[in-house]
Order: sequence, then C-alpha cells, then structure tokens
Amino acid sequence: QDDDEEDPQGPNADAHRKVNQRSKNNIKEDIAMKKIISIFALLCCLSLTAGAQKPWDNGRLQVSANHRYLQFANGQPFFWLGDTGWLLPERLDRSEAQYYLQACRRAGYNVVQVQTMNGVPSYNIYGQPSLIDGWNFSDIDRKGVYGYWDHLDYIVRTAEQNGIYIAMVPIWGTLVKEGKIDVAGAKAYGRFLGNRYKNSPNIVWMIGGDIQGDIRPEIWEALATSIRSVDDRHVMTYHPRGRYTSAKWWSKASWIDFHTFQSGHRKYGQRMGNADYPIPDSTEEDNWMYVDSTWAYRPLKPVLDSEPSYEDIPKGLHEPNEARWQAHDVRRYAYWSVFAGSCGHTYGHNAIMQMLKPGYATGYGTDGAEKYWYQALNDPGYNQMKHLKNLMLALPYFDRVPDQSVITGKNGTRYNRLIATRGNDYLLVYNYNSVPMKVDLRKISGNRKNVWWMDAATGELTFIGEFDSKPTTFNQQNPYPGQVCDGVLIAVDATKNYIAKDQKAIADRSMTGRKRDFNE
Repeated sequence: QDDDEEDPQGPNADAHRKVNQRSKNNIKEDIAMKKIISIFALLCCLSLTAGAQKPWDNGRLQVSANHRYLQFANGQPFFWLGDTGWLLPERLDRSEAQYYLQACRRAGYNVVQVQTMNGVPSYNIYGQPSLIDGWNFSDIDRKGVYGYWDHLDYIVRTAEQNGIYIAMVPIWGTLVKEGKIDVAGAKAYGRFLGNRYKNSPNIVWMIGGDIQGDIRPEIWEALATSIRSVDDRHVMTYHPRGRYTSAKWWSKASWIDFHTFQSGHRKYGQRMGNADYPIPDSTEEDNWMYVDSTWAYRPLKPVLDSEPSYEDIPKGLHEPNEARWQAHDVRRYAYWSVFAGSCGHTYGHNAIMQMLKPGYATGYGTDGAEKYWYQALNDPGYNQMKHLKNLMLALPYFDRVPDQSVITGKNGTRYNRLIATRGNDYLLVYNYNSVPMKVDLRKISGNRKNVWWMDAATGELTFIGEFDSKPTTFNQQNPYPGQVCDGVLIAVDATKNYIAKDQKAIADRSMTGRKRDFNE
C-alpha cells in the first residue's frame, strides 16, 4: 500500500500472529483480565434490560424527507454514533464480544462497523473458516459445529440485545483488488448474507472497505445488488478509500441510501508522496470539507465520516515514532463533521479497531508497547463521543443546517476555525482553540437568546446569560493554558425550553442506566 489507511487483513493478519514479548507479571495480568471479562460478560447478560426500548422499535431506518439525515419509520431521528470494531468477528470470543458490546452501549454507541471477512477465507478465534467450499454456502451450517457464521450470528444477536446496529463490510477492499472474489462469487455471497441477516433488525450494509469505487466496480455492484435482491429492509452505504467520498462513484447507484467519506489519518501537510491526490494540499485534517464535496453530487443523500483519525494511532499510520492522535483530536473531527452537516459520526481507536490483545502483533505502532482493546475502553475519546450525540438529539433535529454566516467577521483557519450549525431557533458554534467568537444571534428566532457553553470533553453545561438578538462577541477562557479546552457555544431562543438555565449536562440518550426488568 502507498496510502495511509489501515489494512487489518494485510501483513499482520491472523495467519501471521506473533506473541508479544512481555514479563511474567504482565502475562498474569492478561489472564486475570480474561477472567474478569468472562465474569462481567455473564453478569451483564443476566442483568441486560429486555424491556428497554431498542432503536428499531421505532421502525426501520430510512432517509429523512430533506435527504440530509437518517430517521426511523415513525419519524424519530437516528443519529449515527459508530465505533470501529473491524476485527470483532475474527478475534473476539463470545464472552469478549459480549463485554465489548456492553461497553459500547454504556459509552453511547449505537453502531459498530465490522469486517465480516478479512481474508478468503477468514478464520475466527475458534479456528473456524468463513468458507468451506469456495463461494458455495449450501453446507455452511454443519451439525455439531459452532462455525464462523454461527459466531457472527451470536455477535449480531448480542449487539441487538444492546441496541446496537452492526454495519457489515462484507469483504475488505484489498481482497477484491487482489482478485480473491469474482462476480459470480460476489452474487452468491451477497445472496447468502442477505438471506441470513434480512430478519435481523440491527443490520446496516457497508459495501466497499477502504477502496476506490472504480477498482473492480463490477464486484461491488454485484455484491450490493445481490444483497438488495433479497433484503430491502436495511439501509446500505459504501466505505471508500482515504480522502474520498463514496458519492464520487456511486451517486447514481440505485442501491446506496447514504454516503460516507473517509477523512483518514494524516496530519496537515502529510501527503506522503501520493501522485494522485483528491484533495487540496495541506487540508488533510479538514474533514468538514467532505460534506460539501459530497453534497455537490446529485441526488442529495445523507453523509458521514466513517473513518476519521483514530485515537492513539500514529499520525499517518505507518511510522511508529510519529505523534499519536489524542482525545481532543478525535473530538474535533467529530464536531467539525457533524456541524458541517453529517448525519452522525464514526469513532475509532488503534487498539479497538484491531481488537489487539495478547498473542497478536499490532498493525500500527510498536509490538509490546501498545495497549489492548479492553484497556482502550477507558480512554477519554472513546467515552466522550456520547456528548455530541446527546446534544444533537436534545434540539429540533431535521431543520438543522450548516451555516457559517453565523460567524461574523473573519474566521480562523485550521485549528482556529470556528464551525457553526443552526436550526430555526437555536445555533451551535464549535470552538477548538478557545478563540474569540463573534456570533450573529439574529440568525435564529427570538428577541432574546439564552446562551450556554458545553465542555466537549465532559459534557458539562455552564449558563453564560441572556443576550439581545444582535452580533455578540463571546470570549471563552481556557482554564488550562497550554491544553486544548474545546467546546460548543449554544444559543437558544429564550422562549424555548430545550435546555434549562440551571441544567448541568445534556440528558444521556444511550440505553445506559435503564432500570432492570426482573420479569425478563
């Protein structure tokens, strides 16, 4: 690969495992953690609230009437908050998968993106292959064998219990590029997947897999249309190569419901010698620009960033000694994209996307020095994404538009850039670098506006005051000089009661903390 995108099926795939060298104390710690995971997963299974409402109780996912967002059939909004669990089907056993999906639920995620197969064939933690007779699936379910697809069924059901959609990438792009599947195989595989999961309420189809759509497009067409021929119940999208949007190739495709882009993992100016570069030089971190470039295609469809920079991964991926992306970076990517108009966002973590654990080499970073996936669940960025989802769902959803005219005067560039979005009676301005904000409060209804500051790291709300409807300058002081203290200025028509003046945080919209139903 000459690009910077991660390839979990590449030279560090399961077939090329090597045991990390660690001390005996660390090995004992790993064994102890495995026992904790097993016990915790069992307790979670026993206490999971069967009576709690699941997202699909609102009906199937569909595109909103204004073609910018996703919603349920009953009209309720769906804000996509995804985690990247690429190698979940291949590397985690049952108790680990349950532990991970429980953690996702508690952290507010409602989607997990996975590689359904990362090899031809793929092998899971139990040594079971995804293919036993090429692309012939007639005898794939063997009596007395807990097979590859039985394990994936379990993962899908466990995600369903936790209110989580599984966004399935059927086959990684590298495998298609290498000719590991032909059109006939893609059609057979698509029909198999569609029939197997068409009755599961929590499936999103994600065609592609870190690849341009003009590389073997006949395979992607065959795979998508064959799934669609037997499953018209689930929405479908495409996961493109870094710095591309799926709309470049599939804007007219009948099977695609919404688009995604991959802003990728490079820092400003990190072109890395690419001759063919689809974005202007030194704009690598400006993921907000992909929303506009996607919406330049017709027909208009919802869009989101399905692969931004991952927390704790080297910038550019392949140089272990590069600086790592931090929690404040992943927050910036999330708010920039959503405030530019995205219908949601996908987070990623270096350790979690690989499901890195004892016995596996890391694809990115340094062997023996990386944290494991279950340790990464405690990292700050992983646990801060829910504040964005909670904020977006606390305000009128479908009338929201990106609107940079809210920012009066000269706006900054790069990290000093303010980005604004608004509805009819509220506006939001994300401020990464604590720069002064001159905001035109006349852009929304009401003679007076209530204004708050929301800390993006903690979700904590601070009421600033009530202001006249006119351009007003706000200076958000950074209490931690030398550190990033990003957040959101929230202004609401004073006649509306979306947020109370004494409110300390936006209400949590996840399934966390639901009262247990003892009749389950």
